[in-house]
Amino acid sequence: MPKVSVDIPQELLNDLNSHVGDNKKFITQADAIRAAIRKLLDQMDDIDRRHGRLEE
Repeated sequence: MPKVSVDIPQELLNDLNSHVGDNKKFITQADAIRAAIRKLLDQMDDIDRRHGRLEE
């Protein structure tokens, strides 16, 4: 799996980390980031579909 490196503000990282760990929604930061990217891309596809910009 390819690796990607990003710089993010500390406040955003703190918020992310509040959802990561034992008994939380995500096991790792990577899991949380992958889920967020998938959700964003799905939302963008929905917007493009509504505007007739998505070829199926």
